Amino acid sequence: MRLRDDFVAVKVPATSANLGPGFDSLGLALNLFDEIAVHAVTGATSVVIEGEGAGSVDTGENNLVVRALRIGLDHVGAPQVGIRMHCTNRIPHGRGLGSSAAAIVAGLTLARALVGDPEVLAAGDLLQLSTDMEGHPDNVAPAILGGATVAWMDHGVAGALSVTPPEGIAPVAFIPAFELSTSKARAALPAQVPHSDAAANAGRAALLAAVLAGGQSRYVRGEADAGSGGVHELLMAGTEDRLHQEYRRGAMEPSLALVDWLREAGFAAVISGAGPTVLSLEPVPSDVREQARAAGWTVMNVPVSQAGVSVTRGRLSKEPI
Repeated sequence: MRLRDDFVAVKVPATSANLGPGFDSLGLALNLFDEIAVHAVTGATSVVIEGEGAGSVDTGENNLVVRALRIGLDHVGAPQVGIRMHCTNRIPHGRGLGSSAAAIVAGLTLARALVGDPEVLAAGDLLQLSTDMEGHPDNVAPAILGGATVAWMDHGVAGALSVTPPEGIAPVAFIPAFELSTSKARAALPAQVPHSDAAANAGRAALLAAVLAGGQSRYVRGEADAGSGGVHELLMAGTEDRLHQEYRRGAMEPSLALVDWLREAGFAAVISGAGPTVLSLEPVPSDVREQARAAGWTVMNVPVSQAGVSVTRGRLSKEPI
């Protein structure tokens, strides 16, 4: 298989995974994008990085985008080439906003764009290859499909469903100055949890998935018929977690303290991915934002992106993933 284009570009969204109870399964695509352009050349690979990761991310063959691109080319039997890459990175690194998933999805999509065939490396291939590289589909699924996603594994095969959240879902990110590796966050988790906690999380995750899909036609609580439940009340219930967040408190105490503070103030806040970013799934007023900023947090509106990764230059620029 040959390369049909030699200059292509993609953009890929940040993502937030878990969303409280949906450990390794629920995710959101966020309106914060990395943009990467590639020129296929003869010669050595070079990478220029602007923004997040500049000065620290590898600028040669060990760059994660480059590695993913090469895996994509190998997968379809396309020739390997020299790469000149320019990355405009806006997704913070090591903060639980899916920067590694974005890099992997971008690299594989760049390989698709270089080949220039809409039948090659379509969404299912991207999902599986990305999951194989990332280890879990929770971040890569929304990066590919956009919107809110439910992802799962079936004997090593990744699956994902994308839905469009209701208007009440308007995420706000609280981003700290410190980083936390996913491996350190995972190391804090126990090998086993109480059955009651697992059962509670299953119910909360199911509720949150229904809310994200707009499922709130009739809501009852206890013995009283509550009619239609508001998004806020359902989000507060649907984002409760017993499976992973509290176990990670020692690795990111400031983040869990912020989650506690926001939830006590009435906002559906969770740890974003493996942390340490905190995400409120609903708007937060200016006084709360200012208090968080005064404590050293960067506060950013990150609306849900209905678009996942897209090719912005090349013959596939008008083709859906």
